[in-house]
Amino acid sequence: MHKLQPVPVKDKFIFYFAVAKLSYMKTVVKTKSVYEKPLQKDGCRVLIDRLWPRGLTKERVAYNSWVKDLAPSTSLRKWYGHAPELWEDFQKRYKAELKTNDAVEPFVEEHKDDKVITLLYAAKDREHTHALVLQTYLQHQFDKD
Repeated sequence: MHKLQPVPVKDKFIFYFAVAKLSYMKTVVKTKSVYEKPLQKDGCRVLIDRLWPRGLTKERVAYNSWVKDLAPSTSLRKWYGHAPELWEDFQKRYKAELKTNDAVEPFVEEHKDDKVITLLYAAKDREHTHALVLQTYLQHQFDKD
């Protein structure tokens, strides 16, 4: 095995600034289809669908937690039905739900030290999924501090 050697740093200010910045980096919230291969860079993988994804085992999903309460309500999910023409209105309604959702604050508190959170969703349409709305909403919550 190779022993790591210290690297001389010419500008100690830049070095210490970079280290300080890394230690204060906010949580990054990403989205990913549950059908995509899990990667190390996904960080904490959180399933955010109310229903379990069809045809997948728990091992295949490789999730850290399943937070059904962050998903849209059953009535909103059924109303939307993944109809792209309802997307604009769905976003507004889902954001309104999130503002009064008691699961948001504990989720943010629990994950405030995670560098990367990947929200996993099963929707086939990647441009009209609740995961995008939740990603934006949670990112704002993490950035507030």
